[in-house]
Formats: sequence, C-alpha cells, structure tokens
Amino acid sequence: MGCAMGMSIDVERRSVSLDPRDPAFFNDPYPAYHAIRATTPVFFWEQYGFWCFARHAQVSALLRDRRFGRQILHLTSRQKLGWSEPPAHLRSFLDVERHSLLELEPPEHTRLRNLINRAFVSRQVERLAPRIESLANELIDRFEARGAVDLLEHFATPIPVIVIAELLGVPGEMWARLLDWSHRMVAMYQFGVTRAVEDSAVAATQEFVAFLRDYVEARRGARTDDLISQLISAESEAGRLSEEELIATCILVLNAGHEATVHGVGNGVKALLEAHIDPSRAFATPAASAAMVEELLRFDAPLHLFTRYALEDIDLDGVALRQGDRIGLLLGAANRDPERFSNPDLIDVSRSPNPHVAFGGGIHFCIGAPLARLEMEIALPILFRRLPGLRLAEPPRYRDSYHFHGLAALPVAW
Repeated sequence: MGCAMGMSIDVERRSVSLDPRDPAFFNDPYPAYHAIRATTPVFFWEQYGFWCFARHAQVSALLRDRRFGRQILHLTSRQKLGWSEPPAHLRSFLDVERHSLLELEPPEHTRLRNLINRAFVSRQVERLAPRIESLANELIDRFEARGAVDLLEHFATPIPVIVIAELLGVPGEMWARLLDWSHRMVAMYQFGVTRAVEDSAVAATQEFVAFLRDYVEARRGARTDDLISQLISAESEAGRLSEEELIATCILVLNAGHEATVHGVGNGVKALLEAHIDPSRAFATPAASAAMVEELLRFDAPLHLFTRYALEDIDLDGVALRQGDRIGLLLGAANRDPERFSNPDLIDVSRSPNPHVAFGGGIHFCIGAPLARLEMEIALPILFRRLPGLRLAEPPRYRDSYHFHGLAALPVAW
C-alpha cells in the first residue's frame, strides 16, 4: 500500500517506510497516521529502526507500563546490548543528558522530580498568571500598529521563554540567548542529525553550562524564591542534589518547558483560524478557554513521538522485544484515533472527557503541563480580543523537525 507522500506499508511484515523529513509528511502527518492505524497500528518504522504504536489505547497504556523506561544502562551494559561507545565529541552534551530528569528512572527520577515539583504545582504556577497576562499585552502593544506580523516569532515564542527564565531566576532579557542555546541542543532529537548539528549542540551545551555554573555560584550568596535558589537549597541538604543535576535540571526546564507552549500556541492559532471558529465563543469564559486549550492540544499536538526502552524481554502484541530494544509511541496518531475520539479531525470543544496524550503519561508526564496550559489559557483569549480581525496572511508551513511538530513561522494580518 502506498500514498502520495511516498509512504509504503507492508501489512504482512508489519513494516512502514516513511521518511520523517518528507515535507508532505511533517506538514500534515495525519493522513499517514490514519492509513497506518487502519492497516498495521503496531509497525516497524524502517527509517527509525524500531517498533512503533499508533492507537490511543496502546500508547496510553505503554506510557504507564513500568516494563519500559527512558534509560536502560542502569540494568545492563553497552557490551551486552551490542552498542558501541558514544562518540567522544558528544561528551559535553551527553554528560548533561545523563542527569536529565527526562532520561532517568526511579529512584533517581523520583528524587529529582520531587525536588522540582514544588515550582510547577498548580498553586505555584497560578501565581504567574498576572505576569503572563501583562507579557501577552506588552508583546501585542509592540506590533499591533503594524497590521501584520510573524506571530510565532513575536508572540508565541517570547512568552514561555521569558516566563521560564524568570521562574528560574535568570533575567528575562536574556531570553533570546537562552532560546538560541535551547534550539541548538534540541536539534539533536531530530531525525537524521548531521555532524554540523552535533557540533552546534555541543558548543551550545558548553556555553549554557558555563553560564549556569557562574550564575549558580553568584546565586549561592543571594538566594530568592526562584527555582535556581530552591535547587541550591536542595543541593545543600545532605547531598540530595549534585551541581551536575542542578545544571541539567535548569537546562531541561528551559529546553522542554518552552517547546510545548510555543507550538501549542502556534499550532492552536493556525487551527482556530483555518477552522473559522468564533473566538468570542471559544474563549467566552475561563472554563471555555480551558476546554478549548485541551482540544487544541489534542488536535495538533506539539510532540508526536516519544521513545522508551524495553527493560526486560517482552512479547507485545505479537512483537518479540528484547531488553534494550527501543519503541516509539506516536502521540500525534493517538490523539486522532477514531476509536477514542469521534470525528477526530474536527475541533470539538465539547469533548468530555478529553484524554489526549499531548503531555505524555505515567511518571514522565510533562512536569510543565500546568504552566503550558495556563500560558495558553491566558495568551490565546488576549490575542483574539486585542486583534479581532486576525487572519492567516499566507498558508503556514511546519518545521522540518519531526518528532516535534511546530510551525516554522505563523504570518498573520488583521
């Protein structure tokens, strides 16, 4: 079976050939997802070299299945897995990754997550609402008179990066520099990474780590209520947190924390404008805004692929997995599964419940989800209220960055 984007499905072998860098795919992956789910929802993705799962029930269950994890070398060795040693030139990047909350399993994961949870629990996040509101209005003030703008660059991107910088305790005016480091590091998670991308990511990592080491050292004698100060306090409590873990946590909070909101806002505005949904009704009340945000996250999620390792030998849906095998969970496909969501290709704010997996699930459920939701629930109503004639100036295109799913730009006019 084939389709216009060059995908081929071998039902008998349960395999799919689909280039993640094909513009027809990353600009609109949903036809491919529908075709895969209908024929071979558990499939071997040839380009990635691992088994993937596309149905909501499977993805949701596997996000919570403790037989899978984000790391494997705590249970076995590279030699036993047949893995070669990582390239020496990636050492700086991998040293940070090794201490990242997203790459850990219990008990290390539990200890670290509990330490930073304090900054992201709902009551802490809600304190940021006035700042998010003023920031959204300030940004619109800067471009309102122009009549046209790239909304991704001038609205969707600055809000989460500035908020996270201030949450960490880093001056908000540094946001462009932080964003540059983040983009260069996050590029490592894309398909088909080149040596140039690797070298750029390593350089960004070294610059980011050096900045944070100096900043943390200065902060030790001048603590406030920001996240870095909280982590310094945790560091001094009987070795509960090493400086390496502190720095890796700060980097993760920025790198993972802004991506979902930037593209949640960008993808959401695009979806609303293309569907010609009346924003005065969509955001009529706080409850309506919250429901709309959930539906937009389901409809066009910012993250489409989340990988895990089999921690033991497992037979799963007829697939024999060995310890150390990687699997891929297609979050974007799960969110459009007609077995779970009626009319999944339509925006329906009345969906209740709306068990989308845009933020993952299980112990690695996105720790920044309450903040991402709050930023979208505040920023989107302000945007449509301030710019009532908002419309797409040209068809937006997505970035060549699968498994992230976000726009390269969002040109709008009013």
